[in-house]
Amino acid sequence: MAEKLKISQYDRLTKTPIPKLIIRLAVPTVLSMLVTNVYNLADTAFVGRLGTSASGAVGVVFGYMSIIQAVGFVFGQGSGSIISRLLGAKKDKEATTTASTAFFCAIAVGLILEILGFAFRRPLVLLLGSTETIAPYAETYITYILLAAPFMTASFVMNNILRYEGKASIAMIGLMTGGILNIGMDPLFMFVFGMGIAGAGLATGLSQCISFSILLYMFLSGKTQSRISPREIDPRPGFIGNICTTGLPSMLRQGLTSMATVLLNGQAAVYGDAAVAALSIVSRIMFLVMSVGLGIGQGFQPVSAFNYGAKRYSRVRSAYRFTFTLAQAVVTVGAIGVFIFSGSLIGIFRDDPQVIEIGTRALRLQCATILFMPFCMITEMLFQSTGKKLGASILSSLRSGAFFIPAVLILPRIRGLMGVEEAQPAAYVLAFVPAVFFAIWFFRNLPQDEPVA
Repeated sequence: MAEKLKISQYDRLTKTPIPKLIIRLAVPTVLSMLVTNVYNLADTAFVGRLGTSASGAVGVVFGYMSIIQAVGFVFGQGSGSIISRLLGAKKDKEATTTASTAFFCAIAVGLILEILGFAFRRPLVLLLGSTETIAPYAETYITYILLAAPFMTASFVMNNILRYEGKASIAMIGLMTGGILNIGMDPLFMFVFGMGIAGAGLATGLSQCISFSILLYMFLSGKTQSRISPREIDPRPGFIGNICTTGLPSMLRQGLTSMATVLLNGQAAVYGDAAVAALSIVSRIMFLVMSVGLGIGQGFQPVSAFNYGAKRYSRVRSAYRFTFTLAQAVVTVGAIGVFIFSGSLIGIFRDDPQVIEIGTRALRLQCATILFMPFCMITEMLFQSTGKKLGASILSSLRSGAFFIPAVLILPRIRGLMGVEEAQPAAYVLAFVPAVFFAIWFFRNLPQDEPVA
């Protein structure tokens, strides 16, 4: 029975028409990301009722959550890409070794982040961009995020492995359950139990632990092709290094996003808590817009990796074209809607005229320039899913690193607060050009299909 299921999965990923396959894999991921982002936005809205400083604290701590996510993604995306290609080449045992090693490495690094975070909690929130008035709220909120850090890193690993195996629906169950519970627990802990911002942190931490438990059950109950077991760990530095270098683009993307958030908060803090709160809200709204395109891209990754491993290169080409077209259309529609209602959207999260004024301009600028992002995103996913580590790493480092960091440091000196608002849009536009050249190079060098045996 197990062998028949493996054959069925192989045939599904190598023979199902590309549009049908990507949509089938993307829909659960898109739903998961939408629920995750809705509870992030709900968290921001509920905390906004506590005041501008509390609202800013959520954006500040989001920078550290990005670091935790980066660790989960370096092991999750790294192992997932390798596992999918191994399964495409029918090497199941090696896939289990990769999954087990990545899972336990992620837990270990998550524990290190937790310990260091508690040891340096006050300096940490200040480093993340807190003002003196935001810092007390941020310290309280981050306490619960730190407690959940090992569960969060491991959950990202399991979620990515499930997606790369083509089991996005199973991954969706864990993420959506945690997200929906978070939305319900936020007002319960914050207002019914009177915990304030501590309640928001507790709700987030608990929801992450619940998601971890559900995802782990999927692996332990035999619903996956790869397995997780301490007996299957391969501790060799070269083996772990291969997982990490394959996942490096994700770590760069998330790590640089975290650094970008810290720098953005620091530059915004010069103009007060209202600026920090406004840009925090803008980041959450724009991530919601991008999450649909990102979810479509994540439906593409297992198709790309599996078929690349199976030497079905024409399907990689078709999948890339279809995914880019669909993601571009969805992001464009979302950006237009947010642009039109930008002021009202900001007002939902914080009814402060100064926050609304700053946030509206920043949000409209990002809506106008985010249209460049789907091509960059899909091209980066193409390189990572096919094991092109260097190219994927370079692409990952451009938008939030090589382009954004100089922009956020230079533009505010020239244009003040407007420069802070313009830094992210400038990075979106600049990242597009190199992505075009990388995509051309990849497809010129992609082989033709090998004859089917």
